[in-house]
Amino acid sequence: MNQLMQGLPLWLWSILGLVLLFVAREPLHRAVYSLARLGHRALRFIANSIDSAERRLVQRNRQVLFAEGRDAAERRIEREFERIEQTVQRDLALYPTLHRKLCEQLSSLDEDYVRSAELAPEPSNWARAIRAVAEIPAAEDPVIADVLDTINQSVRKAESKALESYRESTRERHQLLKRMLPRWRAMLSTLGRINKNIQSVIRRAKALDGHMARYEDILQETDRSLYLLSSSSFSRFLSASLVLAIAIAAALINFHLLAQPMAAVMGAEATLGGYSLASIAAAVIIVLQVALGLVIMECLQVTAMFPSVGALGRGRRRGLLGVALALLLLLAAIGANLAFSREWILHQPLPGSEPLWSIPLAQMGLGFVLPLILAFLAIPLEQFIRAARTVMGIGLGLFLRGTVSALRFLAMVSLHLGVLVNRCYDIVIFVPLWLQALYLRRQQGAAQASLDKGSPGSVDITVGAAPPVTEKV
Repeated sequence: MNQLMQGLPLWLWSILGLVLLFVAREPLHRAVYSLARLGHRALRFIANSIDSAERRLVQRNRQVLFAEGRDAAERRIEREFERIEQTVQRDLALYPTLHRKLCEQLSSLDEDYVRSAELAPEPSNWARAIRAVAEIPAAEDPVIADVLDTINQSVRKAESKALESYRESTRERHQLLKRMLPRWRAMLSTLGRINKNIQSVIRRAKALDGHMARYEDILQETDRSLYLLSSSSFSRFLSASLVLAIAIAAALINFHLLAQPMAAVMGAEATLGGYSLASIAAAVIIVLQVALGLVIMECLQVTAMFPSVGALGRGRRRGLLGVALALLLLLAAIGANLAFSREWILHQPLPGSEPLWSIPLAQMGLGFVLPLILAFLAIPLEQFIRAARTVMGIGLGLFLRGTVSALRFLAMVSLHLGVLVNRCYDIVIFVPLWLQALYLRRQQGAAQASLDKGSPGSVDITVGAAPPVTEKV
């Protein structure tokens, strides 16, 4: 049998294969369509599941954005109220005293003004007496001439006294007016200070109005506020990432300054878990500096990563702030000492040569300043953590949305791929299909001719033909 099968020519095997493929056409078509629909439905199911997860994630991101926006707005509003309270307590709390001073100065100015008024001299009876005496003829009587001369001298004396009195009163009025000038200046200075304080409160109130308007938009959860919060999160994430990168570079510089001296202090051969103990100690010192910076910023209420620290009373926070500052300065001094000794450890001066002090002093300055700079790492770190959660949520939502689109595209490709496979299958067996179609057309033509002649025993021979396979996409 095997020899018989091996002895068959290739063209005969091709014909047998085409016959077998033609016979199995319908079940194979159905199997391919079933697999295509199965892949289509599976991919659609996965895409719908991921789409549902993406919608929940978008809703969660929206809630997180509005929650963080509310917290930030509340903190800004609280800070503005604190600033307004400080301004009012510092500047406007003395307003009653200033008002009393102004009233006293106004009363004094009013009294001085009344006293400085120039009063017209009262008319004297001397004028009528002199006119009456002047009408007496004096040329005939020498006694009258003497009397007139005496009267003239008396009038001149009275005139000089009146003029001196007038000059004295004018001098007093000028002195009063001169004394009013600094009081007016003091009043103007006081009013300017009050105006400045009121303008400061007005500016704070306007800023508070802006914060309240943004806070109301966030509470209403409008699309505009969502867009502003998203863009703000992205900008804060980028700026915080840049600052963190700079801080990490500073930490690496500080690590290299401390690692070599720590190796001389703790021994270069000492290891812990396969790592150099000196490197671990230098890294621990840097981490402690950053941790102390976090505590300092929390005590100053610049950051709010640890609510338990912010919940402490003002006295306890001040005490904790003093301890943290003292420890940070101590670590900075230790780092400066180690950095200063690094140059002497690496490059020991030759006997008789003068040591070069500039490099050790520069390293000591870096060793003292870098820990103080790393203490401010808490501010960008908090911004990075808060913004990273939002940015990662938005990025994950976009990734899930792209995955859903890709899966739906693959589902459509799977369905059309089944049609394409069946078409390719039909192309392979196109000769038997063409012969079948030709035979069926002839049979249909003969049946139609017999129906036209009206023969009663005609039978539809197309009943036994293979049913066409429906292709649904």
